[in-house]
Amino acid sequence: EEKTIFKEKEINVPPSLLLQFFSTQSTIIPIIVMIIILTSGGMVITSMGMEKENKTLETLLTLPIKRRSIIAGKIIGAAIVGFIIAVIYLAGFSYYISSFSTEKIDLASYGFKLGIIDYVIIAFSLFSALLSGLSMCIVIGSFAKNFKSAQTLTLPISALAIIPMFIIMFKGFSSLPFVLKAIIFVIPFSHPMMAPSFLLMKEYGIVLAGIAYSLAFALACIAIAAYIFKTDLLLIGRIRKR
Repeated sequence: EEKTIFKEKEINVPPSLLLQFFSTQSTIIPIIVMIIILTSGGMVITSMGMEKENKTLETLLTLPIKRRSIIAGKIIGAAIVGFIIAVIYLAGFSYYISSFSTEKIDLASYGFKLGIIDYVIIAFSLFSALLSGLSMCIVIGSFAKNFKSAQTLTLPISALAIIPMFIIMFKGFSSLPFVLKAIIFVIPFSHPMMAPSFLLMKEYGIVLAGIAYSLAFALACIAIAAYIFKTDLLLIGRIRKR
């Protein structure tokens, strides 16, 4: 019977099965995060491009509505769509991957199980990453002049969502050199991708640090967006000299 030494403990589980389990955990969430960032973020950027092209943004800015309320409305609307997409894909991927499980070994008896608190932390991590992503998209979308240019501006967001996904899925965060770890940590979308694996190993510190960083990143982007909405940059693409 094969056994595995994990964190200085011997468990009666084959290494291949344990590797398959962690691979599954590091596959579902990264793909879902990538999909919701691309879908929701792309929706925010392209909508701002269309609003500029159709001159509806100018009309919106002339209404007696606070600019912060406009920003909040865009973020909340896209976030709701993102969460609905996340729930649908999570249910679908979970069912799809569970259908390939052939060996029935109770890994929960060895501590490899996420509790209610863990799922709450993952939800907060996903929310903070989505919030930071949408806030960044509003800042980027402010530079869109029309629908076509908005589609081009979605490329940076796509790269920031796709590159961490592949690195975490095929390489893993722990095995990366320090420089790559720092780069991955700076990208706010990467934190919910890593959260399930870290929580299974009871490493709560880095997950909570990622949530705090993502929220701080989101607040910084919202502040920048609020400044842009108060200037001429939003409509003419540059700040008019007075």
